[in-house]
Amino acid sequence: MANLAGDNSTREGELLWSPTAAQRDRTNLATYQRWLQVHRGLHFADYGSLWEWSVREIESFWQSLWDYFDICASVPPRAVLTSRRMPGADWFPGCRLNFAHHALRNEVPGATALLYVSETAGLRPLAWPELARQVRCLATRLREHDIEPGDRVVAYLPNVPEAVIAMLATTAIGAVWVSCAPEFGARGVLDRVTQLEPKVLLCIDAYRYGGKDFDRREEVRQIVAGLHHLELIIHVAGSAKASSPAPALAAPDLRARAWQDLVAGDAGNAQDFKFEQVPFDHPLWILFSSGTTGLPKAIVHGHGGILLEMLKLVHLQLDVHPGERVFFYTTTGWMMWNFLASSLLCNGCPVLYDGHPAYPDADVLWHWADASEASLFGASPAYVDMLAGAGVVPRDKYRLSHLRTIMPAGSPVTAAHTAWFYDNVKRDLWVATGSGGTDCCTGFVGGVATLPVYAGEIQAPSLGVAAQSFNDRGESVIDEVGELVITQPMPSMPLYFWRDVDGVRYRDSYFNVFPGVWRHGDFFRINERRGCFVLGRSDATLNRYGVRIGTAEIYRALTAVDAIEDALIVNLDLPRGRFFMPLFVKLKRDAVLDAALERRIVDCLRREYTPRHVPDRIVAVPDIPMTRTGKKMEVPVRRILLGLAADKAASRDVMANPESLEYFVDYARTQQDYSIQ
Repeated sequence: MANLAGDNSTREGELLWSPTAAQRDRTNLATYQRWLQVHRGLHFADYGSLWEWSVREIESFWQSLWDYFDICASVPPRAVLTSRRMPGADWFPGCRLNFAHHALRNEVPGATALLYVSETAGLRPLAWPELARQVRCLATRLREHDIEPGDRVVAYLPNVPEAVIAMLATTAIGAVWVSCAPEFGARGVLDRVTQLEPKVLLCIDAYRYGGKDFDRREEVRQIVAGLHHLELIIHVAGSAKASSPAPALAAPDLRARAWQDLVAGDAGNAQDFKFEQVPFDHPLWILFSSGTTGLPKAIVHGHGGILLEMLKLVHLQLDVHPGERVFFYTTTGWMMWNFLASSLLCNGCPVLYDGHPAYPDADVLWHWADASEASLFGASPAYVDMLAGAGVVPRDKYRLSHLRTIMPAGSPVTAAHTAWFYDNVKRDLWVATGSGGTDCCTGFVGGVATLPVYAGEIQAPSLGVAAQSFNDRGESVIDEVGELVITQPMPSMPLYFWRDVDGVRYRDSYFNVFPGVWRHGDFFRINERRGCFVLGRSDATLNRYGVRIGTAEIYRALTAVDAIEDALIVNLDLPRGRFFMPLFVKLKRDAVLDAALERRIVDCLRREYTPRHVPDRIVAVPDIPMTRTGKKMEVPVRRILLGLAADKAASRDVMANPESLEYFVDYARTQQDYSIQ
């Protein structure tokens, strides 16, 4: 049963699972609806009517969440929302609170805060008192090193407990958290964080992945050399053999401290620790866009918006109950890590995995999902493809008795993907497919525990998310592919982009197509029952195994390859959850695309950024299609490769070199590298 079903075996929209009445009654969503009836006098017959209220009466909805989750604010807000204008919505003005405070208020003696497993060590618990103690110690040490509210703290760490602790300590004092996974090369990190002028760097100098040790000492030295405002380096001991003492990483004039020294001892009584009380829109953390048109945009999220949104997402949309284990395969460079760590807000127990998802065996994540007694397990659809190809059938080997929810996210989920879980994992399973983004750090559309699951279909828009599909005329359409738009403000919308003077880049990113309406950049379809289909990027962003990659990153790296005059890269979302990412290169005179040049290109992208930046195929072309203003025509090329006629994919009138399209038309007709069937 392991292989993905063929296209005709499971039809899109086929009913795969329905919750029983008892299951619906036990959901957090049902509990919230009963609370609304008692405390607000509101009765909703179904999720659809509840959602309609949440996007129509948005002030009442978000106030209800504030009260339902008992948000603790040292100064109460003057209002819920002063204006519904986008951009410009001002949420809960005047209040003062702290994100980390709401996580640490779940501290209970004897309870487990999180679980952690790596390639070099088995499953280990971290108790709440110990996690909270380390958070308070590190926060106190950061204050002693003069780290103040608003200062940026950058982490170059894998998915380990130290990353969660450091995030909570950073945000507890009002500093701003930023993280990059150690698979990134120095240039990839510096492209992101140089603009932030961080004062603190937490780093690991080696990590283990796929049974191999990766030494990052040289990358750390380059990162340190490129960050001119650093005042403190914190070295976290790694599990790989290359780990070295902290002083070896520091410049002579920088303070370098070992992690274990900073979290040793006692930070005083928990009641005496002061969480920095900050405004609702005080910067919490910064996530990065893919960098499609220049350097990655530094997207700033706020304490209050993320606090409310994560409570809603984890508790109501994903139905995580206190003490339940949440296991999502992610790195610290993906927003799903922020989601995973934020499950602490609802007293969920995150399961951290540091390693390769298929080493030493293809089913290793299922082994740890079973051993950790995970209630929710999540990964990208590409992971499902890998499992199917390897013939993995988890139900034949593992009990998975606690598993209730599967969350596929990161790229389009097909009907065959959805059916695979029911055929190979459990029949009584809620597949809560989600889609959202780094921009909002949540799901726009996703799971609803009280609704049925249909093959290939995301169950519904999330509460408080006025998601619609707009055609080119800005009209809302049903059962037509359009643009995913959000027509009402959300508290977790980006506050701004760092160093975006006057908000020009912010407005151009979201509001330059439909004024006053947030255009997210995904092709989107919604049906009559509000089932949703996110069909891939409508812009040039590359969605590679659930990780968004900017084309500009590829082009910047390729400037180091002197044989290349120009380049264009696209990623194709293919049927059955497949991808094909070709790199087209225009070579300089007398250069030849041989095996040696291909190796140089691959090595350059892998070294400067990550293995995910490496294309599936490199193709030499006579010219790169360009507009008259010098912009590469990535989206038209992608559409041509997916079978659209050239005249419909691009307007030759705006092109500097319209004849360049002919190569791609021929390639789409004759290629053997991929199949769109």
